Amino acid sequence: MSKTPHPDNEAIAIGYAVITVSDTRTQETDQSGELIQELFTTAGYIGMLYYAIIPDEPIQVKSKLTQLCYIPQIDAIIINGGTGIAPRDTTYDVLENLLEKTLPGFGELFRFLSYQEIGSRAIASRAVAGVYQGKLIFSLPGSTNAVKLAVEKLILPELVHLVKQLRG
Repeated sequence: MSKTPHPDNEAIAIGYAVITVSDTRTQETDQSGELIQELFTTAGYIGMLYYAIIPDEPIQVKSKLTQLCYIPQIDAIIINGGTGIAPRDTTYDVLENLLEKTLPGFGELFRFLSYQEIGSRAIASRAVAGVYQGKLIFSLPGSTNAVKLAVEKLILPELVHLVKQLRG
């Protein structure tokens, strides 16, 4: 049972971007990027301002995040892919050096919830969230099940609250 300690009854416009980090996915095969967009739309967020698929190259991930942070209408950037430990999984490594503030509870809760679904394989996830240049950054594994879990159970229930905190 999910509890909301501070109900956010006020509706606010939230702009967001979706980035899929993958060396193999295309717009036709990016089910996780599409699912993020569908879940946000179903929840009433119509503010998707940017969507892209970029290769798992540290320079490109950092460059894209920095570029998106200059768009004032974007409040949150949801990244999927590149959070494992394979040699090509570098998204976490980039974010570890970029995030100005981290939300440790996001990764901890994600792995806990993931453990309930997939067992001990959850330890391989380096899902992370935090703040970079005034934007919320959520970095999720690339699987559709992981995306669904993170967006439905963690991101959407807290998005308004977190955006309001960042806006002051």
